[in-house]
Amino acid sequence: MKNVVCDLCFHHCVLKEGQRGFCRARIVKHGKIICENYGKITSLALDPIEKKPLQRFHPGSNILSIGSYGCNMRCPFCQNHEISMSETIPYHTISPATLVELACAKRKDGNIGIAFTYNEPLISYEYVFDCAVAAKAKDLAVVIVSNGMIETTKLLALLPYVDAMNIDLKGFQDNIYEELAGNLEQVKETIRCAAAHTHVEITSLIVPRRNDAIADMLKQCEWLAQIDTNIPLHITRYFPHYHQLDAPTDIRLLERLLQGAKQYLTYVYKGNW
Repeated sequence: MKNVVCDLCFHHCVLKEGQRGFCRARIVKHGKIICENYGKITSLALDPIEKKPLQRFHPGSNILSIGSYGCNMRCPFCQNHEISMSETIPYHTISPATLVELACAKRKDGNIGIAFTYNEPLISYEYVFDCAVAAKAKDLAVVIVSNGMIETTKLLALLPYVDAMNIDLKGFQDNIYEELAGNLEQVKETIRCAAAHTHVEITSLIVPRRNDAIADMLKQCEWLAQIDTNIPLHITRYFPHYHQLDAPTDIRLLERLLQGAKQYLTYVYKGNW
């Protein structure tokens, strides 16, 4: 049987029958790529929308947040490595119809929809797509919190069913993304494309000695402003986690980054500091 190429993200994993991709969530079965973690939910909570973080999308509301397992990046500072990097983790299988029913039932608690988050949701593309279509049929908001690593054709097919995205921008140099097994140009294209179709906010976790250069932040914000000066940016403080145990990001540096970002963007927020 021939090898199969996964076309979801820039990795374009070439896989044999039964082999999983780099994300550990997609596998070849009977000569086709399938979403192995389809409906396998490891985390479920009703969160404030600001926790996604989304500051300018239905502020004060709640959203039913779900996650699965796996990721197509390898960040040594991952805040959710227990599910994104774990080889074995308990899960519950929840169909799109059941998830939508649960989200509708939570309306009494201020729920406005479903957020796909915690691990990288877009590696579960087929599940996210099916849930998003079902959610929109019930007038539920659909939110995606993503690292932005997805091919544009896949993203464009999904965006008609998406109301908001928060996209991680983990630095503004190619070498930063290469160290994290990612691709900056693909993330930039995701931001450009998503911003033309839905509400987008950006999160930048500032990790000491990795992506904390003020000049890079200025270039990033100048680039974002060329798309839309009203794109909100969350500048988030790093704390030691997973494999990276440096001291937390210096508040004085974060303040300088915040002030620099405000030269270009209308809405800049402190995250976790």
